[in-house]
Amino acid sequence: MKEAIPDIIPILPIPDTVVFPYLLVPTARDDEPSKKLIDESLSGDKIIGCFATKKDNKLYDIGTASLILRFLRIPDGSIRILVQGMERIRIKRVVQDRPYMKAEIEVLKETDIKDLEIEALMRNVTTMFHNIINLAPYLPNELSVMLENIQSADRLADFVIAQLNVSVEEKQTILETMNVKERLKKLLPILTKEQSILELGEKIRSEVKTEMGKSQREYYLREQLRAIQKELGEKDEKTVEIEELTQKIKKAKLPKEAEKIAYHELQRLRIIPPQAAEYIVVRTYLDWLVSLPWAKQTQDRLDIDRVKRILDKDHYDLEDVKERVLEYLSVRKLKSDTKGPILCFIGPPGVGKTSLGMSIARALGRKFIRFSLGGVRDEAEIRGHRRTYVGALPGRIIQSIRRAGSNNPIFMLDEVDKIGMDFRGDPASALLEVLDPEQNYAFMDHYLDVPFDLSKVMFITTANVTDTIPPALLDRMETLKLPGYVMEEKLQIARQFLIPKQIKENGLTKKYIKLEDSAIKRIMSDYTREAGVRNLEREIASCVRKVTKEVAKGNRKRKVISAENLPDFLGPPKFYQELAEMKGEIGIATGVAWTPAGGDIIFIETTRMRGKKLLTLTGQLGEVMQESAKAALSYVRSQAEKFKIDDTIFDKYDIHIHVPEGAIPKDGPSAGVAIATALVSLFTEKPVNPKVAMTGEITLRGKVLPVGGVKEKVLAAKRAGIEKIILPKWNAKDLTEIPDREKEGLKFVFVERVGEVVKEALLDQRKIKPEEKPGRG
Repeated sequence: MKEAIPDIIPILPIPDTVVFPYLLVPTARDDEPSKKLIDESLSGDKIIGCFATKKDNKLYDIGTASLILRFLRIPDGSIRILVQGMERIRIKRVVQDRPYMKAEIEVLKETDIKDLEIEALMRNVTTMFHNIINLAPYLPNELSVMLENIQSADRLADFVIAQLNVSVEEKQTILETMNVKERLKKLLPILTKEQSILELGEKIRSEVKTEMGKSQREYYLREQLRAIQKELGEKDEKTVEIEELTQKIKKAKLPKEAEKIAYHELQRLRIIPPQAAEYIVVRTYLDWLVSLPWAKQTQDRLDIDRVKRILDKDHYDLEDVKERVLEYLSVRKLKSDTKGPILCFIGPPGVGKTSLGMSIARALGRKFIRFSLGGVRDEAEIRGHRRTYVGALPGRIIQSIRRAGSNNPIFMLDEVDKIGMDFRGDPASALLEVLDPEQNYAFMDHYLDVPFDLSKVMFITTANVTDTIPPALLDRMETLKLPGYVMEEKLQIARQFLIPKQIKENGLTKKYIKLEDSAIKRIMSDYTREAGVRNLEREIASCVRKVTKEVAKGNRKRKVISAENLPDFLGPPKFYQELAEMKGEIGIATGVAWTPAGGDIIFIETTRMRGKKLLTLTGQLGEVMQESAKAALSYVRSQAEKFKIDDTIFDKYDIHIHVPEGAIPKDGPSAGVAIATALVSLFTEKPVNPKVAMTGEITLRGKVLPVGGVKEKVLAAKRAGIEKIILPKWNAKDLTEIPDREKEGLKFVFVERVGEVVKEALLDQRKIKPEEKPGRG
């Protein structure tokens, strides 16, 4: 530039770009001060100061002295000019601000000393800018030629930054850097960032282009295929699929409502393109509709005698359940359209509830489905998800019916007492419709959204206890109790079922092993404590496997397992008879309790120590049992004179009642008589007969009320070696459920009042030494 730059020049604010020396920049102005500035400059030396503006409209400190090369007035009143940068300048002071700014300026000199580092920086900048030109659609290829002709480092930096689509702030940073080497160093990160952005944009464009090209190619190919198939008289896949679905709908024998919806969805399928996501949703829904057994069912075998033989063969005893199945069959034989019963098998683990359901299905000739409800917390597991959800499916009820292939299977809902509940809904409430004979003829699954008839299904639920089953659900089921097996029943089950099964499963035959009855009885008494036979089967399996091991080694001699050599196979006994170690002691009474696994005996221990009438209860006792203990103490205190107890003793002593096995929670009112007896023993210092067990709820007036689980309690007492059992008078009728052979050796005493219990349980003479007496304060 040969023109001399005056000391005072007009200042033109430029808001959207930065002017660099030696470069041409067009700009347009429509405000009056700027138009006046340009008009007056054109009449003079045409030199102005171009300064970029900040976000707050203030000027940056450094700008560029520029020469106006071209001028054009637009009909709308605005002015467009083309300026060429001359030198970097700084404003020293403003000499005029109206109608436009004029300022005294200082021309800034650049330091341009070329060395090896500057040469390397120039090459890097050139290479990167070439790459950017190739990537950026807004940069013409001619810039590459212009780039090769620039030999000066300062001009190279200014030229490159001026072409980039970067912010005004980044361009201003380069403008304000007077040291050329530093200018190039600051330019490199800007170039790197711009190149990365452009490469990422190119990748995205390439992927979109590829995807669009693929979709278009598929579309054209499909259209060509459709045209070819039309010329050949063939049908496309969609047409074939819709025709197949039409035939399936006709064959499925759908109810009117379901058929109407099926044809409606089929019509929707005709107009939806196969590529659409909705097509798969509708297609899957129709598949479910036509694959359900709306009219398919198995034929019941109504030969009563044959069904009874199969049930007897598969399960020993359980007469009540077998009788109920035979009753249903009898009604079914006379009235073919009878609804399926909804039974609930209640019993401890291992008594055969699930296997009994399978046996019933085999006897009736029906399909068998089992669905465990244990831990189910989502209502959708029962009713399914609505089709608005991605990946929606019918609930487990409809899924199981489809899998069975008939609309009248035996459907077993296991562990109905262990259903959960959370924010996703209450599965127990969803089961109310399934298990209600008055509603389940039109069960509505959320996915199908059409009623399905479940009235022909025979539902069987199983549970260990009824306490945790919601009352509304329990009310819809006919409960059948499967009590624990007595020892003789377990012996027969072991002989007829368990031993043959384990011998077969472990690859043996009867010629290699014999389990004597004495060994089986010892397994029951010393190695298992259960109402069912699950652990008994495990211990038998353990014996059989040890014999299998010997046979595999080549020792084919027959092994006879008896009570004497049983520890050689199973190790030392796992349980011992507590009563065998017990002697008549003061303050300790024996009770019998019902548990989910059958029955068991418990010991009530009491002691006293000097104190201030405090009552301590330990052993993880529930609220009901704690209240029974308090009621027992109140009764004993009120009857102190009758039992010959010094009534002042209660003011001098604290009383502690403990039930051993403290890790196991205990609850219920049936330990009331045992607690009262232990307290009377404690205060009268008369020991309780250890061979006497008792159960019964007490009142403050001393009445003994009836309790439940009598059969399990009696069996537990006999198993423990009890000789006399004290029961409430109203429970005498419950003894009819117990086989006579299990009552042999037991004396039953029926009582109405606590005084009778004390009379039967306390020993008349002390049979222990004074130093052995517990609870002496």
